[in-house]
Amino acid sequence: MESSKEQTHIFGVRAVIEAIKADKEIDKILIQKGMNKELFMELKEALKGKHYPLQFVPIEKLRSITDKNHQGVIAISSPVVYFKIEQLVDELVGSDKRVFVLALDRITDVRNFGAIARTAECMGVDAILIPSKGSATVTADAIKTSAGALNRIKVCKTDDFKDSLFYIQQCGLRLVAATEKASVPLYETNLRGNVAVILGSEKDGITKDLINMSDIACKIPMPGEIASLNVGVAAGMVLYEKVRQELYGL
Repeated sequence: MESSKEQTHIFGVRAVIEAIKADKEIDKILIQKGMNKELFMELKEALKGKHYPLQFVPIEKLRSITDKNHQGVIAISSPVVYFKIEQLVDELVGSDKRVFVLALDRITDVRNFGAIARTAECMGVDAILIPSKGSATVTADAIKTSAGALNRIKVCKTDDFKDSLFYIQQCGLRLVAATEKASVPLYETNLRGNVAVILGSEKDGITKDLINMSDIACKIPMPGEIASLNVGVAAGMVLYEKVRQELYGL
C-alpha cells in the first residue's frame, strides 16, 4: 500500500481523537503548551497505548499553520503509508530475490533523507527502515528531494530500531554498519547476498550498540584531512558498492 497524497493537517481535539482511534498514519501531533486542561486530558486518554510523536509548541506555531479553531492541537498526517519491517522481510526472504534493506539510524534532515531514498531506489533497495522517534519522516519536502522515489520504495517505521534490526538479522540478513569507526575498508567488505546496510546520524553516526550487534563494520577510505562525508554522499558510495559487487564480484 503506497500513497502519493500531500501532507495534510488535522486540527481540533475531536478530529484528532477520531484520527487516532482510526489508526491514521500521523507523523506527529503538535500540542499547545498550556492548552485547556480538560481537552488535554481527553486527548491524553485517546493516546494511551499509541506511539505517535508528540511535540509541545507555543500557540504561535499552531497559528502559523492554520487560523481556524485548532483548540490547541494539530496532527500532521503522513503523505505515505508506512510498512511493518518484520512482515515485509518475511515476504522478501520467502521469495527468490536477494534482499536489500537500508536502515537509517536517526537521520534528521528531511533533504538528506529524500536524497538517500532517491539513491536507494536507483540502487534496488527493497525497503528503508527508520525509527519512529528522533528521525526524519516522509514529508512533502522529502518526497520532492527524492524525485518521487519515496512514493515507490517501501518505508518502514519501528518503535524499537534495535529490536527490528535483530529480527532482520535472525531472518538471515547480514547487518553491515557503514561507519568511520571501522577498520575494514568498504571495498574489502563482502556486500553480496541478503544484507541490511546501516547508516548513522549526521551528528554522531551509528550508535555504539548497533555497531556492536552488526555482523561487520566497514568504512569509506578518505585520504583527505576532513574525515567526514555528508550522509547522503556516503549512502551513494556504499549502496553503489553493493550493486557493483553483485554485478562484478568483490
